[in-house]
Amino acid sequence: MTDEPAPSLKGRLARGGIVVAPGVYDALTASLATDAGFDALYLSGAAIAYTKLGQPDIGLVSMSEVADTLAHVCERVRTPVIVDADTGYGNALNVQRTVRLFERAGAAAIQLEDQTFPKRCGHLADKGLVSTGEMVGKIKAAVDARASADTLVIARTDAVAVEGFDAAIARAGAYADAGADMLFVEAPRTRDQLGAVTQALGGRAPLMANMVEGGQTPILSGPELEALGFALVIFPGAIVRALARAAQDFYGVLRRDGTTDAFRDRMFDFAAINGIVGTDATLARGRRYEDPA
Repeated sequence: MTDEPAPSLKGRLARGGIVVAPGVYDALTASLATDAGFDALYLSGAAIAYTKLGQPDIGLVSMSEVADTLAHVCERVRTPVIVDADTGYGNALNVQRTVRLFERAGAAAIQLEDQTFPKRCGHLADKGLVSTGEMVGKIKAAVDARASADTLVIARTDAVAVEGFDAAIARAGAYADAGADMLFVEAPRTRDQLGAVTQALGGRAPLMANMVEGGQTPILSGPELEALGFALVIFPGAIVRALARAAQDFYGVLRRDGTTDAFRDRMFDFAAINGIVGTDATLARGRRYEDPA
């Protein structure tokens, strides 16, 4: 934990080489991802829905719930955080309030999408879109609302599944013209479509890809996506799927045996988890302020 400002995501992207951003959903997962050495983190709205609410990613998470989680994450780590702001939680004025709130909480980048509200996970069916013009207005509103040009506005389009691939490219181009700092065409269906995204939009703005295990897009590695021309790739919900599988196994063992013994080799013990969260250092910091008497 530190009071130093986070490194600039904008500066990191300018240095080149793809940024691989793992999904996180709280301060603990953010600290573990930071310790692993990642240059950026992705605070996933879906992951918050899964963990905070135990509900699907269908627009149930509120702006204040995301802002609260974001603030805890940014207090804990210096790694730049990209935050999923869904649709901005309303019209262009709601988008401006969202951008101001998330930026104050510490976001390095704020992602907005062109779905209707309530939205759906980008890899679910039956999504609806606002008009291109309405989304252009939202992007302009977001750019106007941010306090710092270092806070990036990421424009996502879900049009591939609704209007088709060509329409998605056209929408993304319009969002670049509106001032978006990065473009995100959600859920291309094939490797060829991923390549077509970079061919069509690579000169407009840096491009982002989304890897969802079992989703609509084929899973490619960071180096493979970099070769295609992407600047950023997120793995937003992977940590929740991994931990949910581990938790299911853990609870099964405890219910079966009445003890955790058979699971100990897959757990941190008490001392190890306290080392990870920095208990000794935190207590030592507190002792600096104790009454000498």
